[in-house]
Amino acid sequence: MHSRHHERHKTGRMGWLRAAVLGANDGIVSTASLVLGVAAAHGSGQSILIAGTAGLVAGAMSMAAGEYVSVHSQADSEDAELQRERLELQNDVEGEHKELAGIYVARGLDPALARQVAEQLMAHDALDAHARDELGITDALRARPLQAAGASALSFAVGAALPLLVIALTPATLRLVAVFATSLLFLAVLGGVAAKAGGAKISTGALRITFWGALAMAITAGVGTLFSTLA
Repeated sequence: MHSRHHERHKTGRMGWLRAAVLGANDGIVSTASLVLGVAAAHGSGQSILIAGTAGLVAGAMSMAAGEYVSVHSQADSEDAELQRERLELQNDVEGEHKELAGIYVARGLDPALARQVAEQLMAHDALDAHARDELGITDALRARPLQAAGASALSFAVGAALPLLVIALTPATLRLVAVFATSLLFLAVLGGVAAKAGGAKISTGALRITFWGALAMAITAGVGTLFSTLA
């Protein structure tokens, strides 16, 4: 009796995972940087929360719109390539068969076996075979604009809400330190979770995202302090 071999690959997650990580990272970094800048300029607690909330709403909408337009452009390109491939399969089946066999030869199959593989795959689903092996388009990695936009907007809002929650719960004297420290913690956790979900090294993912987040927040806080001094 043969046991079935099951493997769980991470590639099917790449579309929404990229959008979600990007959204959450931007939400934490941009909102934390914004409230740090206002706090460093000695803004009141109310003005900090108003600025942060406005940044949350504007950022989430911007992320959703930008991600939708970007990914939709990719989807349009994929659809155009697939339509072109359909026409080529209708007008030159033999040429497409040779092209697919040539791809398999380049990957290491001998010509006779490559022709046989191409014949069988095209008999099963010619468009799918060419989409996958000629164009590099697979169902798992297809562009999904609505999914990407939703993941970006939601993750941005969740990420942005974290620094705002810290502001609301922290005394005025501790706001700068508390927002900076907790945001670094949030970023480290996000980087680690994203790396684990994508099958990468957790420590590397956490360190990378934390470093750039710390740099962005430090620069923004410095700008806020400078304006406060000049005022």
